[in-house]
Amino acid sequence: MDDPTPSDLVELDSPLKKRRKGVYVLPNLFTLAALFGGFYAIVMAINGRFELAAVGVFCAMVLDSLDGRVARMTNTQSAFGEQMDSLSDMVSFGAAPALVAYVWALKGLGRWGWIAAFVYCACAALRLARFNVNTAVVDKRYFQGLPSPAAAALVTGFIWVATDLGLPGRDLAWPMFVTALYAGLTMVTNVPFYSFKDVHMKRSVPFAVIVLIAIGIAVINIDPPIVLFGIFVAYGLSGYVVYFWRKAKGIPTSVISTSTEEPEERGLHQ
Repeated sequence: MDDPTPSDLVELDSPLKKRRKGVYVLPNLFTLAALFGGFYAIVMAINGRFELAAVGVFCAMVLDSLDGRVARMTNTQSAFGEQMDSLSDMVSFGAAPALVAYVWALKGLGRWGWIAAFVYCACAALRLARFNVNTAVVDKRYFQGLPSPAAAALVTGFIWVATDLGLPGRDLAWPMFVTALYAGLTMVTNVPFYSFKDVHMKRSVPFAVIVLIAIGIAVINIDPPIVLFGIFVAYGLSGYVVYFWRKAKGIPTSVISTSTEEPEERGLHQ
């Protein structure tokens, strides 16, 4: 048998070379678009267009749900993309809802108003930081605490519904105060919220599922503010239902799926 030539060795080594690290355009375009949605919401709130501010946050939610899926489908995941996604989420689902809520209603409560807005914003930052460090130890079927996009949907959805009904923010300052605190503090609890990550889009589904999706889209179009807000209110309460149901059945409520040997994991269990 002939000895391999140098060119043959190069060809054998080439598949073993690591792919060059870089910034992938496609998934980061979705992330930047989601970031724009949050920035747009802040600008619209300053201009007094609160219904458009709420729409901006909801659009950011849709785009945020797509960037990770696009990265996985195209095999373009990167550490840069993960960090960019977290920073975008902080703006779109942390700072933007807090500022929109403050300008719309909380400003009328004085120091209580900005305290509520800050608590929400701080809890969003804490929730995102905890999510980043717990990725490897949390049960993928559940979120540990209310996810920040759902919390943002509660705050801005409330504003969207009230604006659609012609209700001024100054008359709903205390309900907004309660909503902001509930959404913020629920983000940093250990309450399990279903993540839908075990739903695989590539698998075939019965025809009835497609019909139900079409019906769902039609129902949302009847009155988008009320229907979407109602959906996220139900989701925002579902975690506590699951939590107390597990407590009653004696089932562990923690979504941490590994041992507590590492010091940084000890405070994450219940």
